[in-house]
Amino acid sequence: MFPLLLAFIALAGYTLASAWFLRHPWVLHRRKRLAFQARHISHRGGAGERIENTMEAFQHAAECGTDMLELDCCLTRDGEVVVSHDTTLERQAGLEIRIRDVDYKDLPPYQERLEVTFYSGQLSTGTDRQIPRLEEVFQNFPTLPINVEIKENDPQLIRKVSELVKRYKREQITVWATESDDIMRQCHRENALMPWSFTMHRVLCLLLAYCTGILPFLPLGETCLECPMSSIVGRYYMPRTGPLSFPLLPQILDWLLTRRSLIKHLVERGIQVYFWTLNEESDYRRAFLIGATGVMTDFPSKLRTFLDQNPDLGPRQENSG
Repeated sequence: MFPLLLAFIALAGYTLASAWFLRHPWVLHRRKRLAFQARHISHRGGAGERIENTMEAFQHAAECGTDMLELDCCLTRDGEVVVSHDTTLERQAGLEIRIRDVDYKDLPPYQERLEVTFYSGQLSTGTDRQIPRLEEVFQNFPTLPINVEIKENDPQLIRKVSELVKRYKREQITVWATESDDIMRQCHRENALMPWSFTMHRVLCLLLAYCTGILPFLPLGETCLECPMSSIVGRYYMPRTGPLSFPLLPQILDWLLTRRSLIKHLVERGIQVYFWTLNEESDYRRAFLIGATGVMTDFPSKLRTFLDQNPDLGPRQENSG
């Protein structure tokens, strides 16, 4: 009986300590200080209102008062860092060609209309169909925070992105993002001054640490959590048949990723929490009500209208200035 009593006391003590430090994280961890606060984030520059990842899209998002541009990068055959979500031109230009097999000057224009990835049936168009260079974006938006996603495990691409960030003195306002742990390690080694986001594996580790009570005691190097609102994934992308068609799976994922206590803990540690990719007002509202610091959208004008009409929604995170 005595060993069981000791085990019970230890477990109770651990549970109480975990719950207390979850609510008071500053006791164990120094608060992170980012140079920006992003509530309004334009996914691919606002892929629902202009052709994705074009200068026209980025300019439109800036005119809507976006706090951050989200974009993806690839490398051309002649070594230019270009802004493109896909590594091939099949979806974007109708050609089965890899971007890395084409010189920049030979890149074809985007198709006249592109379907919005996270809003099935919605097509976007615009007057600008040119794939831009990352350097052009940095030149035109020198003070606007940018979330740069690296999709390819390419040391040359990572090095060139870092060189551009340094050249334009953007280390504090440019965020490394990728789904791969290995790619993120390379990015961080290449430029450790840039803030970086959680990878997919790290998000799962974060959820496990939260569920087991270990999270309040763990140091976290990341400064941004970019995660899907799983109800959106379930609404548009869960298969109707097969092992992933389990009807409760989206609800389980949604329950885990949208815990207010988890989000509040991260925000109080100075980690900004963004949900993607939300395109309906009801989803904007839900994200901010559960404590998200920012929302990533394909419709920057719609999100701007929502924020202007609801200025007090969501937590206020202190800037470092």
